[in-house]
Amino acid sequence: MGAEKTSADTGANIERLALVYSESKRARKAARELTDRFDFVSIEEADAVIVLGGDGTMLDTLHDMLEVERIIPVFGLNLGTVGFLMNRHDGVSDLLERVNAAKRMAVRPLQMEAVTQDGRTERSCAINEVSLLRETRQTAKIEILVNGRIRIGELAGDGVLLATPVGSTAYNLSANGPILPLDSRMLALTPISPFRPRRWPGAILPETSKVTFRVREPSKRPVAVVADQKEVRDIAEVHVEIAADMEMTLLFDPGHALDERIVAEQFIT
Repeated sequence: MGAEKTSADTGANIERLALVYSESKRARKAARELTDRFDFVSIEEADAVIVLGGDGTMLDTLHDMLEVERIIPVFGLNLGTVGFLMNRHDGVSDLLERVNAAKRMAVRPLQMEAVTQDGRTERSCAINEVSLLRETRQTAKIEILVNGRIRIGELAGDGVLLATPVGSTAYNLSANGPILPLDSRMLALTPISPFRPRRWPGAILPETSKVTFRVREPSKRPVAVVADQKEVRDIAEVHVEIAADMEMTLLFDPGHALDERIVAEQFIT
């Protein structure tokens, strides 16, 4: 079932704001300042959400909206460390004007279905990436299928991940995966410390791809899967594809949009 869309998703004027903030001292102080200036409403009543904190708080907020199946635009103010998904916290007096002038960026999460060794099925969404990781010192051995066709018969290494364009600058980049432009509608399939095939750099796939990972020798070489923060251990098989009916909207100040940050990230030395 797709998540509910509101008038704010169609470009209508945003008037009612909800507020979410992290437990950090800076975020709580900023929240007090904002609540003195604005009358915030619940997410159920809001046209958009203001998020105070870092990328972790933003991801938590997006996941919470997916859980309740009500998706509205989100405008983040960086009071964390990196703040890749956030805007600068330059004061709050013009907050409503900034939100309505913001550039809208569509984000499509991944839908993961994991089958464990004992036959349980676990489902979750990922904004950044779905990653498979070895649980012990034993090298993981993973078969990779794309749209039902075997592409890698056996990947031996620490694991493998599938990242969205948003997530391509996170764990994917640390694993030497490619940075994907936000509007590319592509996915990054990236090995993690591969042993065999040693020189396989990974692949860039259309976002319409359905990717299946099958764990070889799962009892001897146990593997966990992580969809953003949610972990499922001792898996046998994982299916991943874009959840097109759960498109989310991030709001960015003009000139500081996520697509420009993704391009700029490629020139950092």
